[in-house]
Amino acid sequence: MGSRCARWLLAVGCLALTGAQPADRFTADRPVEAMAGKQVVFETTHGTFVIEVLPEKAPDHAAFFLLQAEQGNYDGTAFHRIIARGIVQGGDPVTKDPAAVADYGTGGLLRLAREPSDELHVRGAVSAVQVPGQPDSAGSQFFVVITDQPGLDGLYTVFGRVVDGLRPLTRISELPADENGLPSERVEVVRATVRDRPPEVAPPFTEETDEELAGWRVILETRLGEIEIGVAPEVAPNHVRNFLRLAALGAYDGAAFHRVVPGFMVQTGWMETREPEVPESVERHIVNLQPEFNDRPHRPGTVSMARLDALDSAMTSFFIMTGTAPALDGEYTVFGEVLSGYEIAEQIASLPAGPDEAPLERIEIRRARVEPAGPSR
Repeated sequence: MGSRCARWLLAVGCLALTGAQPADRFTADRPVEAMAGKQVVFETTHGTFVIEVLPEKAPDHAAFFLLQAEQGNYDGTAFHRIIARGIVQGGDPVTKDPAAVADYGTGGLLRLAREPSDELHVRGAVSAVQVPGQPDSAGSQFFVVITDQPGLDGLYTVFGRVVDGLRPLTRISELPADENGLPSERVEVVRATVRDRPPEVAPPFTEETDEELAGWRVILETRLGEIEIGVAPEVAPNHVRNFLRLAALGAYDGAAFHRVVPGFMVQTGWMETREPEVPESVERHIVNLQPEFNDRPHRPGTVSMARLDALDSAMTSFFIMTGTAPALDGEYTVFGEVLSGYEIAEQIASLPAGPDEAPLERIEIRRARVEPAGPSR
């Protein structure tokens, strides 16, 4: 993929361009300190993504990129070359004209000298496009790396990174394209705006002590009724914190009950079943959990964490027992119990299912509410 991308990036249709004179070269119009933490939000017809500049690595490129966004020069441009799960290229002012397709890739160049650094072309890197054979020829055009491209390291200037929105960019890269990489449908930048990096906000249930976690419960809203789950941080504090955090962030909203076994259990929380897919802002908080096996038995109403063969493979999926299964004791982490709505879990468990134990009728968590513990409803 790397060598293919390198050849493709050089095919910018710029061979007729002349080299920029030194007087035309842009140098940073602001100090590095003023650019620290600056981000550009790209709202496009196919989703939004955010690029944060790296002024300490490429101050001239970072300043030029910010200036283009501030002046509105990216608004109305289109992504003119893509490679599926490889790279996405845009920033050419010529692409504002849908009738000038033959000249796409020729605009906005010859303004910047290359700024070598140790930044690598890894997933999310944002790098500058150059004229073939002219390393000091970058400008407003840039490309985003969708998968690692080590073959480009040292050849192009990395001046930013995508900090949010890699998923829509990946989808853009996968659009049908012609032999030159031009997407078959126009992907346009509606607006590009500069902002300061938003302040870091600690995720929910970061500050609470393990003991304080016991003061919360989660209510799963379904179209069949509500299931209220109490938590047990005294035996599985990390699992409880994870469960409360993901519920508070909305990770479980839209997830389906994807496995039902009458007289045994119902399972939900698998993000692959979520509609719509889990937001990237939430996905970053999904992590593997170390097991917290304990002596709580797997009996009707027990809530336990699902996992694969690896002991540390639990992430989001959990199951509610509707039967007794001592074989699971000490093998899966029990972290809660049903306080009310157990009959809803039994009803879900009795739904007709296919050979993979997936219910034929979709029942999903419409919303997972996190509330202070109190009298059961």
